[in-house]
Amino acid sequence: MGIVSKIIDDNKFAPEDIPKLEGKLFWEGPKRRINLERFAMLLLLSTIIATYGVLKDSTATVIGAMIIAPLMVPIVATAAALVMGDLNRASKALLVVVIGVIGVIFVAFVCGAIHPIFISFATNSQITGRVSPSLGDLIVALASGIAGAFAVSRDDVADSLPGVAISISLVPPLAVSGISLSHGEFLAASGSLLLFITNFFSILLAGGLTFMILGLSLASTQDLTRSIRRKAFITIIIGTLLVAIPLSLSSLRVARDSHLEYQAQKIARRWLEQSDFDLIKLEAHADRLKMVITGSGTPPPLSDFSESLDDEFDRDITTQLKVISSQIKMYPTQRSE
Repeated sequence: MGIVSKIIDDNKFAPEDIPKLEGKLFWEGPKRRINLERFAMLLLLSTIIATYGVLKDSTATVIGAMIIAPLMVPIVATAAALVMGDLNRASKALLVVVIGVIGVIFVAFVCGAIHPIFISFATNSQITGRVSPSLGDLIVALASGIAGAFAVSRDDVADSLPGVAISISLVPPLAVSGISLSHGEFLAASGSLLLFITNFFSILLAGGLTFMILGLSLASTQDLTRSIRRKAFITIIIGTLLVAIPLSLSSLRVARDSHLEYQAQKIARRWLEQSDFDLIKLEAHADRLKMVITGSGTPPPLSDFSESLDDEFDRDITTQLKVISSQIKMYPTQRSE
């Protein structure tokens, strides 16, 4: 604890640090219009890049969009304003976030609607990786919120902010929501939106607590109202806990499906080991298995596989089997002596 206390003491806010922090986070005065224009332009460009990165299933393109996306700044500004007890600034920063979120979803919706190429919501990794958030995403978001608040508060570590932007996903899940809505995939849209909401509340909570620990409220010259600040953070905590409920359920479902898939793969390989068939693919989802095998001849009875599953799991599991017949041909044809 001594080392932690020393780190906190070495990085605490002083009154002279506040104007510089306010200049970074709060777009006020003559430069407000310019800052908002820059924010809108960067957000539009990052949305287009992220959307087409998702449509092309390109991880590198999506990462590029995450680096230039400016959405984290007003979220951190909201957390800082709440710690400082300035609800006026907090509401203005939050309004920028809300308008930005709506804008990203709208642009992604339009891009998805006019995109002429078929999009697979089952195989596109940029989509599938963002429609089923789990508690792991919440943990990453909390850590990223701490890192983001710390990077913004200290000029000598501000270069780490792009790395924080990559670690936490803000624009890409909103882009996935817009694309999903344009194709009528409402379940995927809600899942990716849940990921954004998770990241949003996590940044507010972790970033706000970081600012408090570093003494922002004491160093600020604002007229602090403890009850207002306490109510604001209670609201954020409740929001984070509410988000954690579906994330917990999703995590349990993923763990259950993963265990079923792992055990079913072992049973399937034993089931096929005396035949000329090979297991190509096996997926598990909500006690339903989809299995693909390939080979020649007649596959072993599916009932044998199902009975082995019943011995392993004490619940009903439905199996869908797809058999792909294969032939071995050689060229040139070998001539007999």
